[in-house]
Amino acid sequence: MTAQEHLPYDAFVELAAADPAVVGLVLKGSQAHEGMTTEHSDHDLYVILADGATTELTRFTGHRTPELDLVILSLDRFRAAGMPGFERYALARSQIVLDRLDGVIAQILADKARLAADAAFHEADAWLDAYANSLYRSVKNDRDGHALAARLDATDSIRFLLELLFALDRRPRPYNKYLEWELARFPLPGWDTELLLGAMNHISATGDVSTQRCLFAQVEVAARQAGHDAVLDAWGEDLHLMRPQRGCPGGLGTATLAAWGFHNRP
Repeated sequence: MTAQEHLPYDAFVELAAADPAVVGLVLKGSQAHEGMTTEHSDHDLYVILADGATTELTRFTGHRTPELDLVILSLDRFRAAGMPGFERYALARSQIVLDRLDGVIAQILADKARLAADAAFHEADAWLDAYANSLYRSVKNDRDGHALAARLDATDSIRFLLELLFALDRRPRPYNKYLEWELARFPLPGWDTELLLGAMNHISATGDVSTQRCLFAQVEVAARQAGHDAVLDAWGEDLHLMRPQRGCPGGLGTATLAAWGFHNRP
């Protein structure tokens, strides 16, 4: 069998598990997220080799078909994967198929799923500033009659907001595809998932300034509670433009946004 031939997932797992050079197999992607597979879902598999080991399995390096996508790497390289990088979330929510190292693979994945406190704090600082910047631009553009720019900035702000909220909880942000899956199983502390998703959906679709401001009011409270006053205070008088100009219908974290029409997930 060559790397170009059809290679079923189960057959490869059996082959790899029989190879002593393989110390771990880790499945990521849709197959690792319960309920997320479709007829188009392949198996994304990390094949982890003992450092310095040699194996004929390296002939499958780069193997990619509609059924099976393989990444073959050493244990040291696996430790570094996604640290930092876009793979971090995928590995944080991956499934262990094989761990020959008595829990070492599981610990590596657990480390990827939890940001170090100092790193998370500094990341949250940066994402908070980026979120405030896009929000500020959106509100100004709306005020000045630049409707498209206002909506685009509002959409940008949601990206930065998600990075911020997950950093505050010391977690890597999920891919958009898995956002609802993630929050349904691992909600962000202090936030009502249904209402938060509804608010972000509404802002992304309309750029509605009043909703942006009311959402920012909740974010400001959470950010200050987490010790990020300096970032917010650096905005000075500009904070007034970002904050609600009148009362908001309840709190996103504890009450209801029914008055905004958010009853179901987007």
